Amino acid sequence: MTLHCHQIIRAATGPFAGSISLDYDARLLRRKRLSLDGGDFLLDLPEVTSIEDGDAFALSDGRLIVMRAAPEPVLIISGDLPRLAWHIGNRHTPCRIEPNRLIIRQDHVLEAMLRQLGAMVEPALLPFTPEGGAYGHGRTFGHEHGHSHEQRHDHGHNHDHEHA
Repeated sequence: MTLHCHQIIRAATGPFAGSISLDYDARLLRRKRLSLDGGDFLLDLPEVTSIEDGDAFALSDGRLIVMRAAPEPVLIISGDLPRLAWHIGNRHTPCRIEPNRLIIRQDHVLEAMLRQLGAMVEPALLPFTPEGGAYGHGRTFGHEHGHSHEQRHDHGHNHDHEHA
């Protein structure tokens, strides 16, 4: 019998029957067969979901499988962090923001740009867990990400009055 998972438990506390490690790209899931040491399970969620480090897959047999962010090639960035973060954000690049450094996935074009801006850039192999996106999304998708946002804009008052 194939095990199924229809629910993700956010920031789960266990006890856990096992773990699975996935890199950043592999953690954006809806339907997929995932493999564990003890066998496979079929993930079948109602919508595409960003699974975060520490979340758990609730299996149909009652077990919890914790998800761990797998190490992957990243760039550790230091320097004028507000300025560098602006340039990274302007490119809609997922970024982990820490007090003394920024972390992005390895990207040779961005690395060259950041060095040109005076950043110190160090390649590393670390789990990548960037900041969540705007509008409640767990991911940054740029402007084209498969659905639209309401375009209505309202100041809450009208301008039917005279200005002095």
